[in-house]
Amino acid sequence: MYISEHRKAKLHISLETLDNQQRSRMRKTKIRKWEDYYANYDTKYMAEVTHLGLNEHRVLTDRDEEILGNKINNLVSKWDKKWQAYKEKKEKQRLLGDLESQAAYLSKEAKEYLEAVENILKNTLNIDDSVDWEELKDHSGFTGSPPEKPSLSQVTPPDPKSSKYQPVFDFWDKILKKKKQSKIDSCKQIYDNDYQQYLKMQGHLDLEYEKALESYDNAMEAFNQRKRKFCDNQKAANKKVDLMKENYLNKVVGSIEEYSELVLNNSDYPPTFPQSFELEFSPDIKSLVIDYWLPSPEDMPSVKEVKFIKSRQELKEVAISEAQKKRLFDSSIYQITLRSVHELFEADAAQALDMITFNGWVSFINKANGQRESSCIVSLQANKEEFEAINLEYVDPKECFKSLKGVGSSKLYGLSPVKPILQLDKNDSRITSHYDVAHTLNDSMNLAEMEWEDFEHLVRELFSKEFSINGGEVNVTQASRDGGVDAIAFDPDPIRGGKIVIQAKRYSNTVGVSAVRDLFGTLVNEGANKGILVTTANYGPDAYAFAKGKPITLLSGANLLHLLSKHGYSARINLKEAKNKRSQS
Repeated sequence: MYISEHRKAKLHISLETLDNQQRSRMRKTKIRKWEDYYANYDTKYMAEVTHLGLNEHRVLTDRDEEILGNKINNLVSKWDKKWQAYKEKKEKQRLLGDLESQAAYLSKEAKEYLEAVENILKNTLNIDDSVDWEELKDHSGFTGSPPEKPSLSQVTPPDPKSSKYQPVFDFWDKILKKKKQSKIDSCKQIYDNDYQQYLKMQGHLDLEYEKALESYDNAMEAFNQRKRKFCDNQKAANKKVDLMKENYLNKVVGSIEEYSELVLNNSDYPPTFPQSFELEFSPDIKSLVIDYWLPSPEDMPSVKEVKFIKSRQELKEVAISEAQKKRLFDSSIYQITLRSVHELFEADAAQALDMITFNGWVSFINKANGQRESSCIVSLQANKEEFEAINLEYVDPKECFKSLKGVGSSKLYGLSPVKPILQLDKNDSRITSHYDVAHTLNDSMNLAEMEWEDFEHLVRELFSKEFSINGGEVNVTQASRDGGVDAIAFDPDPIRGGKIVIQAKRYSNTVGVSAVRDLFGTLVNEGANKGILVTTANYGPDAYAFAKGKPITLLSGANLLHLLSKHGYSARINLKEAKNKRSQS
């Protein structure tokens, strides 16, 4: 997903802490993780992954932090293999020695790179673009080592048969029995002393062994706990992947966009290509809109050959002509457009897509003013049945693009902007004028007693302040009091953005599941990405249970007061007081 530096500066950033094993494995990989969130609702985890050696860059997202970690590991694993192949090529080049051989090797490398760009479309036709769910799972084994079991040290007991304990008798000892007995007693005493010393030493060793064994048992239990925790976490994370697959196959709201993101991220392009995009799926018409960031003309290959100049003993790069570079750029854009549509339709296992609209954007430096600008230079809308009837192996990409009624200038390298065929529609006939309410609030005002129309405008005003941070807008719809849409938000954010329907309920009683069910039905009918229900009261357990797993945020009265406080306003909510006043009127 393309994220401007200005946008990044507004995100809540938290750097990932890697353990030693991860650092060893990812020493060429820089990972930055953050949470993108809207106040307290609907957190989305994001990671910017960069391979320092390959100079490749990718932004990955997921609503679950563990699945995002699996995505990161999967990507890094692929990059590791590519990096190893790159190092082997460089080592081979180094071993060639003479410049002439190096020139031949570099020319071959430049030719392969050029051919890869020229055949962007063909290179995907023999690949199954469906998501391999097993790749998203963590199949790694536990890497910890168990503690070493202590061994019992043994002291050798004294041998009573040793000469040390055997008396030596002379002639007089045979005659004088008392003298003989004295020698026997003396040797026995020496043995007894040594044996006592042995028992003392062995007892000390036995005590030390018991302490070491106790420490070992504790360490082993801690090791087993770590292993069990690892296995439990791994199993839980992998179950989430299975749930993600199940949600996709059941076409749960939000899962189609997540799956499409996986498909496009799996595409293998040259490292200079941005490969960033934003998606919006409309379930009612089974339509997917893609804003895709394309490579700029500067990202195209610039060298077609490396020559060895014998007279000067040097290597010289032969540049691709400007005309060829322009043709290559135009061809690449057409191919990326067709390839992206092809991959998404081919991978559509849930049969969720009937139509895809591809809007190709380029970020470039305007030579006239030196400023970075962005233009949509191609737009294509493709029907699945019509597109799948095309044999992409034999088409001319440009002619195919034109036959599908694609929009783009005749010379794409000129970066002339075109209007996207389909984009987020901010025009809604129900939208009416609005007025601000928050400035009239004070600590004595009970929101539960506020006029219902004022309450809707207050909610609109608060959400406008939230969305305006990133250029979004919120509009109030015409008053109907029919449980429909009270406000519509258009968030341009490339990650969480899209159409959001908001309902405001100035209730004094607990909000039940029926109101949440109505919101979900409205969300689907509107083709919105998300629904937000705001009330002055609280929600029942059945309401929270129904909202779980759906793109719905439930904001209670306490959440509403917190949001007001965040933007410098104060008020109070007293449901009992509001009920009493209504009963008296």
